[in-house]
Amino acid sequence: MLEIRWHSRAGQGAVTGAKGLGSIVAESGKQVQAFAFYGSAKRGASMTAYNRIDDKVIINHEKYMSPDFVFILDPGLAFTDDITANGKDTTKYIITTHLSKEDLISSVPELQDIKDRVFVLDCFQIARDTIGKAIPNTPMLGAFMKVSGMYELDYFKEKMVSVLKKLPPNLIEANMVAIQRAYDEVH
Repeated sequence: MLEIRWHSRAGQGAVTGAKGLGSIVAESGKQVQAFAFYGSAKRGASMTAYNRIDDKVIINHEKYMSPDFVFILDPGLAFTDDITANGKDTTKYIITTHLSKEDLISSVPELQDIKDRVFVLDCFQIARDTIGKAIPNTPMLGAFMKVSGMYELDYFKEKMVSVLKKLPPNLIEANMVAIQRAYDEVH
């Protein structure tokens, strides 16, 4: 089973991102869960979202997991949340930050021993430049496609278009550019 934990603030699109990823995965015939846990329902409050993906029926509905991937959508949460909690020796961390990877790792002691599994990019800046709003969820998914190799990028973008079909065409295209840019920029 593949498990993903999203660290975000309410309003940054983690739940929408988790559900969007879940929709795409479900179309491929896999079983999927996408859910969230809010500490507070207020916009800007710290929250977590989760995905579970498996070939067989998922009977575990707990929020506790040993994630394979951890996404940090808000740069400040790398400093305030326990982002490595329950991590495995193989867990990969994709972190939104304006800092270089080296500067981030030197600032967050928990990341120092796992630096080869830490990936960074500035999802906020990518979203502002492409979508016009600092909503980092689709750039994070673009980075995830690169780091995980789960799907070919063109296939993923094609499926994301159907997930975003309620948006105006210019916003759908802007999200595709954001996904591509994140895929290209994550390191």
